[in-house]
Amino acid sequence: MFPPWLRRPGQGPGARRIPWPSSLAVLVVQQVGTTFAAYNQRADTVGLDGAARALLVLGPLLLLLRHRFPRTAVFGASAVTLVYLAAGYPYGPLLFSVVVAGFAALVAGYRYATWGALGMLWVGNLLAAHTFYGRLPPTGNGPGPWGTDLFMAVWMVALCTAGDLARVRRAERERRVREEEEAAKRRADEERLRIARELHDVLAHSISVINVQAGVGLALLDSDPAQARTALTTIKSASKEALGEVRQVLATLRAPGDAPRAPAPGLDRLGELTEQAASAGLRVSTETEGTPVPLPPGVDLAAFRVVQEALTNIVRHSGSRTAAIRIRYGTDVLELLVDDEGPATGTGPTGGGNGLVGMRERAAAFGGTVEAGQRPDGGFRVQVTIPLRSGETRPPLQ
Repeated sequence: MFPPWLRRPGQGPGARRIPWPSSLAVLVVQQVGTTFAAYNQRADTVGLDGAARALLVLGPLLLLLRHRFPRTAVFGASAVTLVYLAAGYPYGPLLFSVVVAGFAALVAGYRYATWGALGMLWVGNLLAAHTFYGRLPPTGNGPGPWGTDLFMAVWMVALCTAGDLARVRRAERERRVREEEEAAKRRADEERLRIARELHDVLAHSISVINVQAGVGLALLDSDPAQARTALTTIKSASKEALGEVRQVLATLRAPGDAPRAPAPGLDRLGELTEQAASAGLRVSTETEGTPVPLPPGVDLAAFRVVQEALTNIVRHSGSRTAAIRIRYGTDVLELLVDDEGPATGTGPTGGGNGLVGMRERAAAFGGTVEAGQRPDGGFRVQVTIPLRSGETRPPLQ
């Protein structure tokens, strides 16, 4: 078992993969390459005996651990190579296993472990070649050439540089992938929120109208069948429109970007909205200031939904049977004001809930604001400001 300070399980999908093809290739290169290189070094080195062959095999075998235990692989390969060099065996491509193990450890982020392993190899070889050469095989051998030590130092520096560069590039690639995944998750969350707002606005308004008309129909079913029939007709119309809009929202889920869609509602359909409110017993007056201008589709839809939700809240939560809508088109801002005379009926929340939250989210998506609250005279006011482009805004509607 390896010491705990030398090992740490890798992370990621490739951490447990055993890299045997590349390790086998390194083994073949070291065995064959060193065999050919030994022919020119017979006079100054020990022959390639069984121990040398075992050391040339052990280094590549340690490479099998380089993904799961990078530090173990680099320290082990460096130690095996140092033993091989100290034993006086012929030079060759024996550093190949150290290069591969060191590169893998650097890419995995073990910089200090790699530097320590390479430093151990370099200092150990320096001592063996220039201090303890008299006690090491082959007998009668002199100190090693300084050029070899310089060569090892250069390739170690080059290895560390290349490994650090690869580590930085991999970290950058992982960062980009992570940011793309987070952006995709944000887009999915925003789309879910948008669909939830759409369904809430469509269903809350239509069901409120249906609820009021159902109460009217039940109350007049015996005394005034004609009026009850009118209420049922309104229920049928409101439910049909709600089903159509729900189908449109669901179509975007089934085939995003390809599903045929009707044009999104906007302030040009304000008349239909007031008619639906009138069918629920709410008299709505509208007033427009400024010159109406074409609005961006998103802003137009947000304005329509905000007015729709404000009227729905009046139907559900206010005792008033009248509402006033004022729209002002500025050069750089669109302002909406929806008032009712009150008082609140106490049948539902009037200062919060999904409706007001949805209004604020729709306006905030375009840099706008929503102010909603009680008026001094007891009514309720919803005021929406949506900028059309940067610049000064006019004083708010009073």
